[in-house]
Amino acid sequence: MCATPTIQEDERVDQTLHLLDRIFTTSATTNVGVRLWDGTLWPDSTPRPATIVLKHPGALREMFLSGTEVGLGEAFLYDDFDVEGDIETVFELAEALRKLPTSRLWKLEIAGDLLHPPAGQKHTHGKRGRAKLKGKRHTADRDSQAIAYHYDVSNDFYSLWLDRRMVYSCAYFTTVDDDLDTAQEHKLDAICRKLRLHPGQRLLDVGCGWGGLVMHAAQHYGVDATGITLSQPQADLASARIADAGLADQCRVIVQDYRAVDGAEGYDALVSVGMFEHVGMAMLPTYFSQAWQLLKPGGVFLNHGIAKRAADMGVRGPTFSNTYVFPDGETVPITSPCVPLRSLDLKCAMWKACVSTMHSRCAIGYAAWRSTMMRPYSSWTNPPTASGACSCPAQRTVSHQGGSMSTRHC
Repeated sequence: MCATPTIQEDERVDQTLHLLDRIFTTSATTNVGVRLWDGTLWPDSTPRPATIVLKHPGALREMFLSGTEVGLGEAFLYDDFDVEGDIETVFELAEALRKLPTSRLWKLEIAGDLLHPPAGQKHTHGKRGRAKLKGKRHTADRDSQAIAYHYDVSNDFYSLWLDRRMVYSCAYFTTVDDDLDTAQEHKLDAICRKLRLHPGQRLLDVGCGWGGLVMHAAQHYGVDATGITLSQPQADLASARIADAGLADQCRVIVQDYRAVDGAEGYDALVSVGMFEHVGMAMLPTYFSQAWQLLKPGGVFLNHGIAKRAADMGVRGPTFSNTYVFPDGETVPITSPCVPLRSLDLKCAMWKACVSTMHSRCAIGYAAWRSTMMRPYSSWTNPPTASGACSCPAQRTVSHQGGSMSTRHC
C-alpha cells in the first residue's frame, strides 16, 4: 500500500518530462532549464542562466491547456510555475513556442497529454482580477474605466520603479552611463525642442500622466502648460508637485477627456506621449480632428506612441496585456495616421518625414524599470505607505539575478 503514492509520483514525473520533450526542442533549452516539484531537472543538470520551476504535477496543464497567453500568464500569477535566475532569458522560449507544429492533429495530441496530469488548485482571482469594462469600446466612459484599471492602483506603486518625475514612457539614453532620471530629463527636453517652445506659448499635454512634461516645459521654456489625464490619482499628485515647485501660475493638470477640451483660445503646441495606444484605430479620425481644432494656425503637434509594422499579424482572442495590463489598448500600424491626416488636408509626407524611432532606447528604458522594480524591498527609496499602496499579503518570492522580491496576490 505504501508504494502506491510513489508509483503515482513517478508516473507524474514521467508525464511531465514527456510533455517537455514534445513541447520544447533541444535548441530552446540552451539558456533555460526546468526543475520539477520533486527536484528533477530537465533536460539535464547543466546550470543555465534561468530555470523554470514547476510547482506541482499539473503545472504544465495550467500553463498550456488553454492555448492562450492569458492562461500562461495566469499560471505565473497564481504560482503554478516560477522563474529563477535571469527572467528575461525565459522569453527566448517564446520563439520556440511560435515554431511549434500548427496541425490540428498535433494540437489534439498535446491537449490529450496535458489532460493526464492532475489539475492544479482552482485559480481564485483576488481583488483586482481581470479587467471587466462596460459600455461601447473607446467611448469616454469606457476609456475612463480602462485608465482607472491600469493607473489607479496607487501612485506609490508607480513611484517604486519610475524615475523621480514619474515619466511613464521610454527614456532618451545618450550614453550607457545615463541613469534613468538623467535619461528621462533628456527625453523631456528633446520633446520641448521638437515642439520649438518659447516663453508665452500655450502648451497642451494630452495624457500627461503625473505632470513631468508640463512642469519641465513651464520651468525651462517659460510656457503656460496644461495637462489632461483620466486618472484622478495622477492629477492629485501632479497638482501637489506643481504647487510644491511654485509653478501653479504656469502649469496645471486636470481630469478631462481629450474630446472634451475647449479649443476656443487655441494652443501653440500639442503633445501626446504614450496616450496614442489608448485611442484605438476607430477613433483616430476623431483624435486627429480634435488636435487640429485645438491648434492655432502654424501650431505644432508631437504625437509619441508605440506602433506596429503594417505586416504584423494581430493576435486572435484576448491577450494578457488587454486582460491584465492595458484593457482596450491598441497598437496600430505606423502608417495608420495618414488617412485621417489626409482628411484634414494635411500632407501625409509631412507626417512620414517627421517620424522617428526610439525602439532601442525603449529596450534600455524597460530594462531600467525592471532593474528598479527588482531591487530588494529594503533598498526602495520610496517604500509603499498607507496612502493607497497595496497592503495585500505577500504570495511568494520571485528570484532574479542580484536578489529577489516578494509578489502580492491582490
